Order: sequence, then C-alpha cells, then structure tokens
Amino acid sequence: MSRISPATSSHGKEISPVARFWAEFRESKVAVMALAVVVLMLGVAIFAPLVAPQNPYDLANLVLMDARRPPGFVGSAGYTHILGTDAQGRDLFSAILYGLRISLQMGLIAGSLAFVVGVTLGVGAAYLGGRWEAFIMRVIDLQLAFPAILLALVLSALLGQGKAQLIAALAAAQYAYFARTAHGAASAERGKDYVEAVLSTPLPAWRVVLKHIFPNCLPPLIVVATVQVASAIALEATLSFLGVGLPVTEPSLGMLISNGFQYMLSGRYWISIYPGIALIVLIVAINLVGDRIRDQVNPRLKR
Repeated sequence: MSRISPATSSHGKEISPVARFWAEFRESKVAVMALAVVVLMLGVAIFAPLVAPQNPYDLANLVLMDARRPPGFVGSAGYTHILGTDAQGRDLFSAILYGLRISLQMGLIAGSLAFVVGVTLGVGAAYLGGRWEAFIMRVIDLQLAFPAILLALVLSALLGQGKAQLIAALAAAQYAYFARTAHGAASAERGKDYVEAVLSTPLPAWRVVLKHIFPNCLPPLIVVATVQVASAIALEATLSFLGVGLPVTEPSLGMLISNGFQYMLSGRYWISIYPGIALIVLIVAINLVGDRIRDQVNPRLKR
C-alpha cells in the first residue's frame, strides 16, 4: 500500500495547514484531553451566569448564616452547596465558576496586550538594527533580569487595585518574553535573501514587516503566547492571594484561596482546596497544550 503524503488526504485532495496541524496535534491523547479541559473550563466560565446557582458578586443574596458550611449543605435559599460555602456565605461552586471567568479574562487580555507590545518592540528592533536595536534589546534584557512576579507585585502596588491596573501590571511584567522571542525570529528572517529582495523594492516598511517578516515569526510566538497565558493566570492568582490584585467584590481563584487559607487548620479545607484544584487543573491543561504545540512547530523536539 502506497503511503499518503502528509499534504494530501486519502481522497487525493490537498489538506489545509490547519487540518494538517490538527491531525498531528490529535496524535497526542494527553494534549487532546488537555485541550478538552481548557475548552470545558472556558465554556463554563463564559456561561457561568447560566450554570452557577448563585451570583457570588450580588451581596444581597449572601447569607452569613450559611458561611463556612461543608460540601453538600442545603442553604437557606433551598439549593445544595455541592462544594460548600466560603467565609462570606458564597456558594463555592458558583464562586469558582466566576473566578475562572476572571482568571481567564485576565490571562487572555494581559497575554494579548503583552503579545502586541512585545512583538512590536522585538520585530521593530530587528528591522531597524543599529543603535535602536541595541537600546531596545538592552532595556528588555534588563527587565528579564528581574522575576516577573516581582515586577508584577511592584506595579500592582503602585497602580492600585482594579482590572485595568492589574492587566497593565501583568502585561508590563510579561511583554519582554515576547519581545526577546520575536527579536530572535525576526533577526533570522531579516538576513534572508527574500527579505533583502523585498527591501530593494519601494514597498513601505510596515508592509515589509507585516507581510514578509512577521508571518514567519509566528510559530515560536504561538508557543510563547500559550505559556504566557498560563503564566499570567498564575501571576494574577498570586497577586490576588497577596491582596494586591482585584478588589474583594470580584473574587478570583487566587482570592478564594486566600479567603480560606486561615481556616485550613480548623478543618474547613474546602474553602481553599477546591479553588486551588481548579487553578492547578487550568494551568496544567494550558501548559500541556503549549508543550504539544511546541513539539509541532520545532521538528527537533518531535518524538
């Protein structure tokens, strides 16, 4: 039996790059399961108002008599708190769903902002060259010398609490990773013959960058973006746990863990444990998807 080319299907038709990528991606059952977990958690986060039995942000619906109740407790509202309640009387299952929504929102928005800023600086530095390249990359190298959590913590303390402030702090702490990756990929493309040929034409600089250099830098940037989204979620949870993230009226997973930390030794483990499990599952699943994508875009890492 003749072997079918990876660029064609069993019917002899050409396979699109996306279909070919997915066909290779699904060869890893672990990666497919991780992607399914990410999609599931993203879905329940988006439709949290329809899935959650309670709105944990509505203070009028919280009953202090229902606070710190164990899993399976039937509250005063008449429904069962399957994961128990926290110290404010919130249904923990509902709080986790809304917390997932905030964590994913912060991770995706901050990661996207860091991507735009970092890629602009990295590709721009590679294209400009000379003193501008040296200046931009030395500033980025200086930032990479500091841990991201330290920068995010300092910026959050300076900017104050709020979604916009937290997104700015997370993006400022992570854009350097995109910039370094984009600069390395763009520098390699910048020296190739096809770029030199395009530069000899009267095309504007922005078109050369967007049409010819940037598309060839995407594979490593996609891998970094996947990892940095998970990192942004972990950073946001850490800052909220330390009390410098989002306000208490919008509890994220990190704040839910923090709220229950003081009750760990008193036997009320569920207040911190269940949000912690949700956070770990989300971060691990995103990282597993990122690892699989990394293996696909780098042939030397393929098994």
